[in-house]
Amino acid sequence: MTERLYYGDSYCTRFSARVTERCTWEGHPAAVLDRTAFYPTSGGQPADRGALSGIAVLDVVAREEDEAIVHVLEEGLPGDEVEGVVDWTRRFDHMQQHTGQHVLSAAFEKLLDADTVGFHLGTESCTVDISVARLELASVAPVEELANQVVWGDRPVVTRFVDPDELATLSLRRPPTVEGPVRIVDIAGFDVNPCGGTHVARTGEIGLIKIVRLEYRGDETRVEFLCGERALRDYRSKNEMIGQLANRLTVGYWELDQAVERLQAEGKQLRQELREVRGRLLQMEASELAEAAVACESGPYRVVWRVWEQAGASPGKSPDDMRALVQELVQRPDVVAFVAGVGDQRTHLIFARNSDAEVDLDMAALLRDACARLGGKGGGRPHLAQGSVPVTDVARVRAVFADLLSSLGLSVS
Repeated sequence: MTERLYYGDSYCTRFSARVTERCTWEGHPAAVLDRTAFYPTSGGQPADRGALSGIAVLDVVAREEDEAIVHVLEEGLPGDEVEGVVDWTRRFDHMQQHTGQHVLSAAFEKLLDADTVGFHLGTESCTVDISVARLELASVAPVEELANQVVWGDRPVVTRFVDPDELATLSLRRPPTVEGPVRIVDIAGFDVNPCGGTHVARTGEIGLIKIVRLEYRGDETRVEFLCGERALRDYRSKNEMIGQLANRLTVGYWELDQAVERLQAEGKQLRQELREVRGRLLQMEASELAEAAVACESGPYRVVWRVWEQAGASPGKSPDDMRALVQELVQRPDVVAFVAGVGDQRTHLIFARNSDAEVDLDMAALLRDACARLGGKGGGRPHLAQGSVPVTDVARVRAVFADLLSSLGLSVS
């Protein structure tokens, strides 16, 4: 069993130790020491990082069978005596977040009688899962306020082991999950809870507790929060973004909501006007195409065919644009449309006719034949069919169209 120095002193970042075992862990050299200040991944808290005798510690794992702490290393240790250095920035960040979680979970219990059923300390943010189906922001605000009052009160945080007799006298927020002596974290006058993690000595070191997001997950609510340096970085980033937006919109930051509402209203009006203009342009384009339609010798209908391509400044025709244009075209009972839009990676085809017209053409069958010749797939109904092919060679698409139209008695130049 490895002596865990962080149990007695979370601020310990330098120590001397002796190698008691060399092994391999997931393909990396690893070592077990007689004592360590490195915290292993446990209880929702990630492992520490740092170095042993100058060799980077990649991970720290608590081995279940013998409770030894395995240090996963970048390379093997050269000797049996080592000097360990824990990454203090990472350690203190974890101390802030984990102690902040204790305070926040206790505040949820005190104000909402809501238990914490899960905790995760991530690299960017932390979460607690609260046993309430849908926590509302209005009910969370007082919890956040109480938690920060505890921070500002700079209460002592004491970690210690207690025996079963003393444990029975304590009012724990949740029962322990281990037998024998239990390590507790006591936040003076506010919370007592079993925990093996690393914690600050006083709540003032947490700095700030800020709830940033709620996520509803069945019978629980996941609460994302930030503490200390993370909360400061988040505030700094959001404040910078708000300042930039206010400058771009030439308003004070307190007027941003009104400015956004105005932009949304203007955008809605412009989109409506654009739809009307595009509708008129579509009608004009459909009329021009219909006037140029070629009469077919094999039936009482006229044929419109086009292959649009992206070229230079021309964006070509999107599938949505083609569908709208074709729908406008085939309102004319005697018009049959064969169109294709060549994109960067694929070509979209639409074959259509008026659904009520007496035109003996199965557009779905014709489209399937064209798609098969171009290595793609498509289908639809006798009056309207669509398909997509992995071809961007305009000449090849035109050649298939020419053969198809030739079979209908039309000559395509």
